[in-house]
Amino acid sequence: MNKNLLGIDFEDWFHPELIQKYIKNEKKHPQVIDGIHEILDLLRKKETNATFFVVGELLEFKPDLLDLILDGDHEIAFHTMNHTRLDAQNFKNCFENELKKFDSLTEGKSKGFRAPSFSLNKTSSWAIDLLEKNNYVYDSSVMPAKTSLYGLPHAQKTPYKITSTSLENNSDNGKIIEFPIMVSKILGKTIPVGGGFYLRTLPFKLIKNSFTQYEKNGIPGVFYIHSWELTPKYMPKIKLSTKDNFVTYHNLDTAYDKMEKLLSLYEFTSFENYLRN
Repeated sequence: MNKNLLGIDFEDWFHPELIQKYIKNEKKHPQVIDGIHEILDLLRKKETNATFFVVGELLEFKPDLLDLILDGDHEIAFHTMNHTRLDAQNFKNCFENELKKFDSLTEGKSKGFRAPSFSLNKTSSWAIDLLEKNNYVYDSSVMPAKTSLYGLPHAQKTPYKITSTSLENNSDNGKIIEFPIMVSKILGKTIPVGGGFYLRTLPFKLIKNSFTQYEKNGIPGVFYIHSWELTPKYMPKIKLSTKDNFVTYHNLDTAYDKMEKLLSLYEFTSFENYLRN
């Protein structure tokens, strides 16, 4: 059976980009972090290894998070320290310091990265050079489809070697391996399918068909889901615009059961294990 890749974007309730703009003056006390045991229990029950792309400040708040993840035979990877978009103003000047800080917090265990909101693009391509400089092995920040929030629609669908000057296609000079998120073609249009929002919103059969197609082609389906999607009871309901509310909260109570179903139907592993094998 084809091995697919599972990434848990481990964030708290105040990290999602669509929420941040509404809570600038609110006190941000972590809550979703308390759901870690439920996520680990699900993965243990389904005998699945995953990669946890962790927002670094949560490790500062709860240092034992590292051991909880590693002791479950999972991988820890970097999702910036505060869930800052790569293309945010002046973030380039902070990113390397964040890499070094996360390296210290994780005792050098992190070799993978995912940009918040898939914000790797032409204006933030410098991040690949810094990942390489800091001995990172892979990235999973490319969504090879266009949405209103993100996307590099011309990017390869299969894993490839990425450079700062070749974000969308394989480069023989690349040292960082890119793992693009799973997509599907519907009526001639490429759409994202490999994520929690899509799992909550799209017909489950479409998600299944996408995994089946990737399996036929011998490609790992790269799937991500947020920690708060799997543990919605820790996710407070913030008053958002109609669109932002839909993206954030629509069918949130269905995510856990649907993810459990996916884990029963398909085999997943961590990025680290996939590369090792």
